[in-house]
Order: sequence, then structure tokens, then C-alpha cells
Amino acid sequence: QVQLVESGGGLVQAGGSLRLSCAASGRTFSMYAMGWFRQAPGKEREFVAAISVSGARTRYADSVKGRYTISRDNAKNTVYLQINNLKPEDTAVYYCAAGLVYYSGSSGSYDYWGQGTQVTVSS
Repeated sequence: QVQLVESGGGLVQAGGSLRLSCAASGRTFSMYAMGWFRQAPGKEREFVAAISVSGARTRYADSVKGRYTISRDNAKNTVYLQINNLKPEDTAVYYCAAGLVYYSGSSGSYDYWGQGTQVTVSS
């Protein structure tokens, strides 16, 4: 079992930055690939970024490349999502997820999910 708790969301102005964190419980964090997804009001949940168990490999949705950076610290059981140059269309609830499959862009590949953290970007 892995429990995930996201933090770091908030209300920011367009052009600003945020760093989301996802803290995982348990001693097996380093076995899991991690992903970030987001869900905007009235829309389906969509893939944002993923990272391999070692952190050596990452994957991003085309819509966020260049502005989002995923990273992890296995010693701290934490995965991060740095978001720069925030845009109003980034407004969503952001979820982290853990899966034993490779760092997939598919939500079905992840076994554990956090409760989400709200990011709201004002124009």
C-alpha cells in the first residue's frame, strides 16, 4: 500500500510559478514510477508528467513541455512538479499517482492516487 498526499497548490497570477509536492508513505516508494495528472472543471483527467523509479527518465504531455518539470527524491519519498509561467488554462486539481509499471502516460497504469491539490491561475 502507498498513500500519497499532495501539497503546494494555491491561487497564483498568470506568469507565476508553483512547486507541487507529493509525499508518499511506506518504504517502497523507490519501487514506483510516479505520475502527475490534472483535471479541470468539466473536463476529463489528463496526463501531465511521469518519472521513472530512479528519476533518470521523464515524460511530459505536449501541452506542458518546457514549463513543467517533474523530479523525485527517493530519500524523502517525495515527487515534485515545478510549474513555471503559469497560464489560466493550467487551472485544475492536480493529482499524483504511483504505479509499478513503467512511467506511463496512461492513468490506468497507476495503482495509487492522492486526493489532489487545487491550482488556480488568475489572468
